[in-house]
Amino acid sequence: MHAHSHSHVPATAGNTERYREIRKVTLIGSVVDLALGVAKIVVGLIAHSQALIADGIHSLSDLLTDFLVIFAAKHAHREADASHPYGHGRIETLMTVALGVTLILVAGGIVWDAGRRLFHPDLLLQPGMGAMIVALLSVLSKEAIYHYTMRLARRIKSNMLRANAWHSRSDAISSIVVMVGIGGTMAGLPYLDAIAAVLVGLMVAKIGWDLSWSSMRELIDTALEEDEVQQIRDTIRDVGGVRELHMLRTRRSGSDALVDVHVQVDPRLSVSEGHQIGERVRQTLLRDVDVVADVTVHVDPEDDSRASPCNHLPLRSELLGQLHRNWAGLPEMEQVQEINLHYLNGEVHIDVVLPLELDQGRDAARALAEQLKQRATTVTDIGRVRVLFA
Repeated sequence: MHAHSHSHVPATAGNTERYREIRKVTLIGSVVDLALGVAKIVVGLIAHSQALIADGIHSLSDLLTDFLVIFAAKHAHREADASHPYGHGRIETLMTVALGVTLILVAGGIVWDAGRRLFHPDLLLQPGMGAMIVALLSVLSKEAIYHYTMRLARRIKSNMLRANAWHSRSDAISSIVVMVGIGGTMAGLPYLDAIAAVLVGLMVAKIGWDLSWSSMRELIDTALEEDEVQQIRDTIRDVGGVRELHMLRTRRSGSDALVDVHVQVDPRLSVSEGHQIGERVRQTLLRDVDVVADVTVHVDPEDDSRASPCNHLPLRSELLGQLHRNWAGLPEMEQVQEINLHYLNGEVHIDVVLPLELDQGRDAARALAEQLKQRATTVTDIGRVRVLFA
């Protein structure tokens, strides 16, 4: 029994609005990145600061990631279709891996160039005050962009935007490292500028690896964090009618979390009531747990997480065929109104509903139930037989 929803795909208007917001914040960041990148490289060349040139390349790499973010946001917000029934959220994830790999490659270039200069002292650069001023401007502007982007990332729950915000902050931190290097070189420590460039490179590589690793884990369907899973578990248990839950599985798709769960209910509920409880579980998770955007609920009469003892049991048509043959000749069976089957603990329990006028008292009902059960014993796996009058 399932209650399923494809509500992970928001309304088109919501998608469009989310994309517009991501595009706006990223375009503002890209204008700053372009201006800073050019300024750092030009001033780095004039002022002879190798670390500032490296930092300029970092800023321009941020420009590339800005365009990747806009591209990914546009395509990730397309609605689900026949080929992608879970939506296109993983495009964001894939782009975040690409961002990380790009950063690692840029970092490798920076470290290699700085290392080459360290081993060839004649190539060491002598930065001046102009480089220091540009680095300071970079720190202030990139930290501002970080806070601006991160605010939106938290509001619309976009991991890709969080990653891009950290790109901006990494540029600010690397500019601080550059300022240390420039200050040291101006104070007469010529190696410090190249060493600062190596530190910038290593830091950029670390950020690139962290981004790629977290997104690769998402691509192989890693579960949500334990505190989020526990919140989901507690929310389900609080729904009326849910006795227990098992086989809870979670995964991410872009900024969305997808949940599959088996909930255990009273085994004698009607199908429609069991479904109603499953539907309430789904609605409650979507409403109360922010990250959850899609839920599939499987309703169980018993815990089937370790074994399914009823798998070998026959279905209604086959079972009733055998029972009717065994019950032939009993006059009461000609007036049967309903036969309900309950598949529990490896047996089929049977409720036979007869018209009220046949009710001859408790003893007669008990005797009839005993007779039905005895005749049913040749059918394997029959459990308790109840006779009800309605």
